Amino acid sequence: MKAEHALEMPMSAVDDDCGRPIDCAKRRLPTVAAFVIALASSIVLTLAGCVSTEGIASQAKPIAASTVGIADAATASMPAIAPDWWAAFGDPTLTALIERSLADSPSLKAAQARLARAGANVGAADAARGPQVNGSFDATRQRFSENGLYPPPIAGSIRNTATLQASGSWDLDLFGRNRAVLDAAIGVERAAAADRDAARVLLSSNVARTYLQLVRLVEQREVASRSLAQRDELLGLIHQRVQAGIDTAVELRQGEALLPETRQLLEALDEQMSLARHALAALSVQPPNALDALNPRFAALTMVSLPEALPADLLGQRADISAARWRIEAATRDVDAARAQFYPNVNITAFVGLSTVGFDRLLRSGSEQYGAGPAIHLPIFDAGRLRANLRGKASDLDLAIENYNGAVVDAVLDVADQVGSLQSLERQRREQTLAQTAAELTYDLATQRYRAGLGTYLTVLNAEASVLTARRLSADLLARAYDTRVALIRALGGGYVAPATPALLAERTALAQP
Repeated sequence: MKAEHALEMPMSAVDDDCGRPIDCAKRRLPTVAAFVIALASSIVLTLAGCVSTEGIASQAKPIAASTVGIADAATASMPAIAPDWWAAFGDPTLTALIERSLADSPSLKAAQARLARAGANVGAADAARGPQVNGSFDATRQRFSENGLYPPPIAGSIRNTATLQASGSWDLDLFGRNRAVLDAAIGVERAAAADRDAARVLLSSNVARTYLQLVRLVEQREVASRSLAQRDELLGLIHQRVQAGIDTAVELRQGEALLPETRQLLEALDEQMSLARHALAALSVQPPNALDALNPRFAALTMVSLPEALPADLLGQRADISAARWRIEAATRDVDAARAQFYPNVNITAFVGLSTVGFDRLLRSGSEQYGAGPAIHLPIFDAGRLRANLRGKASDLDLAIENYNGAVVDAVLDVADQVGSLQSLERQRREQTLAQTAAELTYDLATQRYRAGLGTYLTVLNAEASVLTARRLSADLLARAYDTRVALIRALGGGYVAPATPALLAERTALAQP
């Protein structure tokens, strides 16, 4: 090649096909290159401007406590509910059943497994924030192309190649994406912990309410047994009066007809008691017939005192509301992570190792290779994928907030219903006590008059019907009083103690206050 032709080459030194160096000289290409670079930069900036978060944000707001009518309620009368609240009922059998259920329940173990899985996700998210180092070794036997990158004698030969290398990278997380992912995982983990505690409260209350249902049935059976004995005694009196010619066969048949009716009621109560025992056995993870001999009574129970007003700190006493709050926190951090994907991702990468053609040279001097440098990824045009992802995360946040609002409304309704029922039941029980006392006295008088021949058997039957109704209603009201207390304990959180309120949620809630 002639020297004068070399003056037309670019400034950078290159080799021709034979490997001979070619000199370079200045020309106007740098000006053209600068123009091309400026034009490309303008295009990049324009396209990057299209990938923006403008117009995408969550619209929902957490509900204010005053909206559902609990902001001004006093907390002074609200006693702390112990985590083992069932012990306050004073029944060792009930305590043993609940504690066994909490220890062996598959549903609680499943909730614990979900919590462990969420904890593993937190560990994975936290690990992504630190440096990553990997080692690799590969060995290959291959034929090298005669027209490829390698010159003879490697070209066209079959040789062994080997690479032993360590590589590392570190995402600098300049815009907080990895931190937001970690925070979201922590929120999910804490929501799972609250879900586990909510399942614990629900299980213990279900065991207690089923137990109280069995107590009610046992008490009802006792009333029916007393009624059967009473009617059998009365039938004996009718026989005596018929033999004495005082009563007729009509009264005798009426007295006899009442016995099968009472025995049928006893059989129905036995069936319900059997089903309740089976349910308790299943809740406490025992064989179905393990509790066949269980006959609990109200006398073994102590009535628990509970508040009669909505507590102002209700929102912090229920595990389901706490879980909903943490899901808002997790969804908020997911939005932050999705928003951070719009910004450059900067990684520092490096590698060091050995690479040779031929296994025998791998550990020889001169086989080493190494390198380091930044890797920057900037979204320019992705056909709307990032914006769609951000819209989805914002919608998830709206959904989490509205689920939280719904949980708050349901919780307030639940507590209000139980408080209202509790107040009404106390009044009903007072009136029922007076009614039962009057019915018992009326029945005693009617029986005495019938024995003395001063009254009719129809009067006795009417008085007896009133007594039986009063006794059953008293047992039902007492059972409902206990059951409502358990339901109110559950509605008030069942002894759950919430962790600290997430800072971001507290801020959003404060902004939502009127």
